[in-house]
Amino acid sequence: VQLQASGGGLVQAGGSLTLSCAVSGITSSYMTIGWFRQAPGKEREGVSCINRGGNTYSVDSVKGRFTISRDDAKNTVYLRMIGLKPEDTAVYYCAVTSRNTATMSTSLYDYWGQGTQVTVSS
Repeated sequence: VQLQASGGGLVQAGGSLTLSCAVSGITSSYMTIGWFRQAPGKEREGVSCINRGGNTYSVDSVKGRFTISRDDAKNTVYLRMIGLKPEDTAVYYCAVTSRNTATMSTSLYDYWGQGTQVTVSS
């Protein structure tokens, strides 16, 4: 199983970005796929996830600003981010788990992508 995250970049506060996570080696529709982020000096934290049924979960800090979606035909999951804030600056990772879950616990995710840097300037 391989995950390829892309779409990061440098954006001003209030701007938007869309991250993509291309999944290969397994059909994404059978997995829960999550987006996580890790800022310098901080632990990796969950952001949003989408399960097999298409149900989504997002942490409070990004609700109303970030939207996770999936395109099963392309085996790709997206994270649309609007209203970006400097505190959103981090390396963003996608990960998959075979569990049909809404959990954002990093320990439950089996495979991880390499990460894509998102930097939001004030």
